[in-house]
Amino acid sequence: MKRRLFLASLALVLLLPACTADSAPADEAPTAIVSSTESSPAITVYKSPTCGCCSLWVEHLEANDFTVQVVEMDNVNSVKEYYRIPSELMACHTGIVDGYVIEGHVPADDIKRLLEERPEAIGLSVPGMPIGSPGMEVEGRPADNYDVMLITEGGSSVFASH
Repeated sequence: MKRRLFLASLALVLLLPACTADSAPADEAPTAIVSSTESSPAITVYKSPTCGCCSLWVEHLEANDFTVQVVEMDNVNSVKEYYRIPSELMACHTGIVDGYVIEGHVPADDIKRLLEERPEAIGLSVPGMPIGSPGMEVEGRPADNYDVMLITEGGSSVFASH
């Protein structure tokens, strides 16, 4: 278990800098720039142009009937800061769907459940970059167990476990 945690932490340390950049927060609110339909939820994904796992997560969403608009930017952290994503819940990309923030490699089915249940929340997060989460699959390697966290004004709680 300690080895797995070490490897996951190492992967995060090595991969996250390639997916984000530090600079000043944005002056304007990042917003969704596509609109949802009943059959095809629309999500705007803010990601670094150098992050491959983010592109794989976008493919996962598209394969699950999401309409995706990708915004490549050097400072994805400004989006995270604007939406007040706690640092312990941050990952490499951020999506906005129907007023909710989707942080990291959240499975499409969990996003659909969020949109169906519509809890009072900021959004969902899969902290870090767990192996086996959508976009983080590694051939020949079993998936890590991970939680999808519901982010609220008062903190976070487990929304789903995988």
